[in-house]
Amino acid sequence: MTEDDPTDEISDIEDRIAALAETAERCRKYILASKIAIGGGAALLLITILGLLGTGQTAALGSVALVLGGIVSLGSNVSTLRQTDEAIGDAEALRSQLISRIDLRVVADTPMKLV
Repeated sequence: MTEDDPTDEISDIEDRIAALAETAERCRKYILASKIAIGGGAALLLITILGLLGTGQTAALGSVALVLGGIVSLGSNVSTLRQTDEAIGDAEALRSQLISRIDLRVVADTPMKLV
């Protein structure tokens, strides 16, 4: 391999893309959990307001905290997911650029020898 051979750099970029993909998947899971927390908190607040289960102020306060925590977590993970997706796109563009610089050769069509 020569100094101009970008295969090591391509391998490093692919490792980075894999790590970023794991981060993106983790963000998606947290986003789902945040949406569930918001929905659950809203449902609990509605039940508390209507007095269906005879719950008191503690449940109302807890449901408001659950909704607010879900909103904060949702916003944080959505922005992190956007940044991660941009980083993945940039890394893939760089990888494509490096691959295009490689001088690929076509292998001639020759019959294979069977041993």
